[in-house]
Amino acid sequence: MPDTAEFHESLTVIDGCQFSNWFQCGFADSQVYNVDRSYFDQWREGGVTAVQVTVTTWESARPTLDTLSRWYRVFRDYADVVIPAESGDDIRAAKAAGKTAVILGMQNTSAFEDDLGLVEVFHKLGVRFAQATYNLQNFVGASCYDPVDTGLTRYGRFVLEEMNRVGMIMDTSHVGDRTTLDCIEHSSRPVVATHANPRFFCDHNRNKTEEVLKALAGCGGIIGLATYPALCPKDTTLAGWCEMVARTVDVMGVEHVGLGSDCAMGWTTEDAMTINMWRWSHAPDYGAHSKEHPGWDPMPDWWPSSAGYPNITQGLLDIGFSKPETAAIMGGNWMRICEQGFATQS
Repeated sequence: MPDTAEFHESLTVIDGCQFSNWFQCGFADSQVYNVDRSYFDQWREGGVTAVQVTVTTWESARPTLDTLSRWYRVFRDYADVVIPAESGDDIRAAKAAGKTAVILGMQNTSAFEDDLGLVEVFHKLGVRFAQATYNLQNFVGASCYDPVDTGLTRYGRFVLEEMNRVGMIMDTSHVGDRTTLDCIEHSSRPVVATHANPRFFCDHNRNKTEEVLKALAGCGGIIGLATYPALCPKDTTLAGWCEMVARTVDVMGVEHVGLGSDCAMGWTTEDAMTINMWRWSHAPDYGAHSKEHPGWDPMPDWWPSSAGYPNITQGLLDIGFSKPETAAIMGGNWMRICEQGFATQS
């Protein structure tokens, strides 16, 4: 519809997390630079103003630096379509220029190793999000797959305090429920889940309970709702997904709901297994996948890539959201979180 297309074009659209094979290489090949520009073109086609991209999942500091260096090259080589974002002003500048702002984020605190000083180092290098854990307990806390969640550790509290101080947002997407609630309790800033869905929508460890959803809202945080098929019921339609958005809004309030596709394109099944289990298991561990489907399923036809974001705008309007509510969900809420969370505390 022409009116919807014009409205979508006016929006600030922010995706809370994507993790595609930007450099067309094996997951462990941290120095290969073979950029697939189509991902950036899809951002522009979908009207994406900003996206948080994953720069580490299991890696320690050194290979994470390799990936950061590759993104710095992207910012030079593809300056016609992307710019780095370290502040709300950077996101606004991208919107004004018709480009996509790239926010650097980590899906684990592994790159901090056991050195609290590295939090500030990575912040100065441009990292603005860090997830407490990935798929396994670490120095900071427990993941959503650990059979016993012992909560945020002593070191984890120090990491959280330092992230609060420097202006790095705590992400709890893959994090266990108790550790998540501990993060919320001890944080002086809003805590988020950049890429997850409610457990009432799909009963999956990676999805969030109503207790966690309400706690995220209570601390001023946000959940980025995912189009990733493993976190949705089988054959989810656009209408069904948007109904989930509406129910999540009922639980949290419209100001605490956003987008976080968890888009992960271009990886092989072997890459998927490496991403899920890294070096900590010899037996297969499938993460959000299964033995029958160990790799990534195709994205839904209504959101085949970032180019599908206009469909979500239409779907939200169709289900009864007002234009201001739709604007908040599509990116306005993330904009508020970024402006609040990226500012350094005195």
